[in-house]
Amino acid sequence: MDHKRAKEIIESPNMINVSYHGFPVYIEEVDDGTQTAVIFPLDEMDHQQKVDLEGLIEEGP
Repeated sequence: MDHKRAKEIIESPNMINVSYHGFPVYIEEVDDGTQTAVIFPLDEMDHQQKVDLEGLIEEGP
């Protein structure tokens, strides 16, 4: 995922479905310098992880 799109998703008032390797996640923040994002799985909201943006996929229409 492009860092610009990831930031748009974070700032969106609507819930936009995003997955990381097939698991639904919430994007908490994006680091432009390292092209990473802090995410957490929707079913484990206390399990934050830092991942590469390229692993994030926007789902749905």
